[in-house]
Amino acid sequence: MASRRAADELIASGSVRVNGKKPPPTGMLIDPEHDRVTVDGQAVKPVTRHRYIVLNKPLGVITTAKDEVLRTTVLDVVGDEGKGGHRLFPVGRLDADTSGLILLTDDGDLAYRLTHPSYKVAKEYTAVVTGNPNSTDVESLRKGVKLDDGVTAPAEVDVIRITPGARDSGVAEVRIVIREGRHRQVRRMLHAVGHKVQSLKRVGFGPLKLGRLKTGGWRVLGEAEVAALQRAVSEKAAR
Repeated sequence: MASRRAADELIASGSVRVNGKKPPPTGMLIDPEHDRVTVDGQAVKPVTRHRYIVLNKPLGVITTAKDEVLRTTVLDVVGDEGKGGHRLFPVGRLDADTSGLILLTDDGDLAYRLTHPSYKVAKEYTAVVTGNPNSTDVESLRKGVKLDDGVTAPAEVDVIRITPGARDSGVAEVRIVIREGRHRQVRRMLHAVGHKVQSLKRVGFGPLKLGRLKTGGWRVLGEAEVAALQRAVSEKAAR
C-alpha cells in the first residue's frame, strides 16, 4: 500500500484499522494469519512473493516512485512492470545526472538493510574526471577525505585510464567503491582532491553488477542473485 514512511503517516491519520480498531500512532505488531488490517476499509495483506528488478538508469531519470513536477522516474522506465500487485520502489538513490545500476523491489525489509549504514553495502562507480589523479590523490581517497559533513570512510580507488600530459590536463577514468550513502558523495570526494566529475555511473551494488545491461534496460533478478543480496545484509554482516 505504501512506503514505510507513508505507512506511518497512514497509521497516524487514522486510516488504518486492525480488527476494526484504530492502532496506536506508533503502530503495533500483528499476526497476518489472524489479524485483519484495513486501510480506508480496504483489506490489505502482505506480499507472499517479492519481486526484484535491476535497472540501468539513464541520465535525467529521477530515482523516486513519483515526481510532483512529472519528470520521468525509474518506475516510468520499467512501465507496467512497476505497477499492479507488486508496488515497486527504488532502493536508495542515484542523482538525475548519474546513470547506472538501481535496484527496484517491493521487499521493504531487504531494502532497509541494503541502505542502512551499519551494513556497509558496497556501491561501485566509474567516473570520468578532469585531469589525471596522481598517487597522492588516490591515497587521500583511499584513506578518507574531509568534506563539509565530515571525513569520508576509506574507499577502494583505482585509476583505470589516463590521458598523457600534465596532471591538470586531459581526462581520466576512475573506479571508486564506497560503503556510505552521503549526498553526491563520489562527486564531492573527487572534487575535494582537485578533479571535477564529467560523468558518473554506478556499476555495482553489493553483489550485483551492471554487466552488459543497456541504458534504460532492466531485468528480473534470479534466485541466486536475491540470495546473494540477502547474505550481504545478514545479521552477521552488520557491524
